[in-house]
Amino acid sequence: MVGEGNVPFALDFVDEWHDQPLLAKAFAERLRSGWEKACAESGAKLPVIFTAHSVPQRTIIEGDPYEAQSKETAALVAKEEGLAAGDWVFAFQSQGMSGGPWIGPTVEETILNLKAKGHRGVFLHPVGFLCDHVEVLYDIDIAFKQFAEKEGMRLWRAESLNGSQTLTAALAAVVRSRLTAIST
Repeated sequence: MVGEGNVPFALDFVDEWHDQPLLAKAFAERLRSGWEKACAESGAKLPVIFTAHSVPQRTIIEGDPYEAQSKETAALVAKEEGLAAGDWVFAFQSQGMSGGPWIGPTVEETILNLKAKGHRGVFLHPVGFLCDHVEVLYDIDIAFKQFAEKEGMRLWRAESLNGSQTLTAALAAVVRSRLTAIST
């Protein structure tokens, strides 16, 4: 029992793993299969919008590396898939309603910017999320899709990692790395 000195295991925390190569590979696998299909369906090369959950600006101002790490993950996925710099952008989604500004740009702003550049469709890849949940299934699949349609555009989304074997390998690599670090 934990308060009596009989702890059967120890807890340790991984501070960051946003740049783990197998994580980028797992996201790139989902990007490849979904983006190629969407581009074929649309008849055009679609711009990719990588997304992550927004956070209050004060969080970043106070030194949290989340914004930079999220963008780094997207850049690693783009590189893994061979996307050129002009083929993708980054946006934050699911901004909260608490006081103060949240980091952006928003997905809606980004869709409008791409529309202004002549695009009629976008491919969204939520690299800030590992599995399906409300911010993927509702925010993207319903709200952003409806927003794009209202603007005369189509929106496709990469499948979430969910049970990806490459994601599982990434998690195992992170654990092995952490175990090596704490045992030395």
